[in-house]
Amino acid sequence: MATASVAFKSREDHRKQLELEEARKAGLAPAEVDEDGKEINPHIPQYMSSAPWYLNAERPSLKHQRKWKSDPNYTKSWYDRGAKIHQADKYRKGACENCGAMTHDSKSCMERPRKVGAKWTNMHIAPDEKIETFELDYDGKRDRWNGYDPATYARVIERYEARDEARRKFLKEQQLKKLEEKNTKQNEDDEVSAEDEDEDDLKVDEAKVDESKQMDFAKVEKRVRTTGGGSTGTVRNLRIREDTAKYLLNLDVNSAYYDPKTRSMREDPLPDVDPNEKFYEGDNQYRISGQALDFKQLNVHAWEAFDKGQDIHMQAAPSQAELLYKNYKVIKEKLKSHTKDAIMEKYGNAADEEQLPRELLLGQSERQVEYDRAGRIVKGLEMALPKSKYEEDVFINNHTSVWGSWWKDHQWGYKCCKQTIRNSYCTGAAGIEAAEASADLMKSNIARKATSEDTPAPTEEKKLATWGSEVPDDLVLDQKKLTESLKKEDERRKEEKDERKRKYNVRWNDEVTAEDMEAYRMKKVHHDDPMKDFLN
Repeated sequence: MATASVAFKSREDHRKQLELEEARKAGLAPAEVDEDGKEINPHIPQYMSSAPWYLNAERPSLKHQRKWKSDPNYTKSWYDRGAKIHQADKYRKGACENCGAMTHDSKSCMERPRKVGAKWTNMHIAPDEKIETFELDYDGKRDRWNGYDPATYARVIERYEARDEARRKFLKEQQLKKLEEKNTKQNEDDEVSAEDEDEDDLKVDEAKVDESKQMDFAKVEKRVRTTGGGSTGTVRNLRIREDTAKYLLNLDVNSAYYDPKTRSMREDPLPDVDPNEKFYEGDNQYRISGQALDFKQLNVHAWEAFDKGQDIHMQAAPSQAELLYKNYKVIKEKLKSHTKDAIMEKYGNAADEEQLPRELLLGQSERQVEYDRAGRIVKGLEMALPKSKYEEDVFINNHTSVWGSWWKDHQWGYKCCKQTIRNSYCTGAAGIEAAEASADLMKSNIARKATSEDTPAPTEEKKLATWGSEVPDDLVLDQKKLTESLKKEDERRKEEKDERKRKYNVRWNDEVTAEDMEAYRMKKVHHDDPMKDFLN
């Protein structure tokens, strides 16, 4: 027989339980009853949903699987949000170092971190929060609306009622305005055509139209080819039923691909047909025309502005991005117009100016001029030569000809004075004569110099006493200089013997005098001399 499995603390408790059950069977002990006052069969396990047939149980029981009796310690109250219990005047030991409250530490402090905490300033001590602990039951722990005040929903209702009231008021004002315009129009023109009356009948206020008849916006259709068959929500059919489906425009298998899942056909199904005769050119046509192109340009502008450091994001703040894009276009047009005006102001605008006269364009006209055999004008006026935009026939510095009227030796000059310096003062015929005289004088000097260089004058060669040469007979030596040269020679010989006394920066003197040469000969050791060992 199956019995209920019960956990006992000791063998003694198990023994007592068995004795109690035996006593109940014999009728010596009262039977165990449930909440309804009925006797509980000890042989039926309390965890079974239906008792076995051989136990002859009256009914199954599952009361052991749930705690039926509610604990009186459980509460339905909630936290008192933002409640304070005590306001201290000075910092207390163990309180939060940031704000000074005793109910939390500095790590859990929700106040803004102060530059100097309340522990050190002893000022602006925050009050202690009200700390509450509740023992909730199973439903209370999992109730998402626990602690919600239903009275706060009244604000939502008031906001929606105010919006509906404002909408009704606005629609009423619009209706009155339309009636006033209609009355004024009837007063001005009594004869109103039937077409105008039909249009006024069709312009019914949107508030008077039933919600179920507003352009099929509230029409709910069932899903097609689905097992659930659930509703698709609000459906608005934008295609007229008489129109041909896009996948039926061209039945060729090699034509534009139609995606049945997204109902899109990107390419043009009829590329060879006249564009004026077809109403559908593919989905890609919509992406490169109309507002789709403007939206694409807006996205590109947002990306470029973000890369350049501006705080702009198309998805996070679309209104801000669109406003910045409009301002950018206005500034760009202003800058373009300003640049155009500056260029036109500097160089002029050939398109807006008046047409040039024919004399300047072609160099000819229809005027008739007659000349005689001598070249004098007999009839008509001589045609004036067209002038350029540069200054002409302007003579400076008393010149009677312009710069560039004379050329000589690859140089430009003035014809009046034959000068090649542009800013020179005109000297006239006297300047030409002086220039020619100076040129003749220079030529004669050059010729005389050339003749003198051909016959050079004889020069006496000075023979100096050099190293290895013989001393001339008429050589006269200065005794003081000779003495100094002998001293220098001795010092030089000492330096050669001991290189440690040689200085770092040695200055050499290549100038050798006759005294230096004589001192060198006097101090020179002759290896063939038999008395060389007795010199020093």
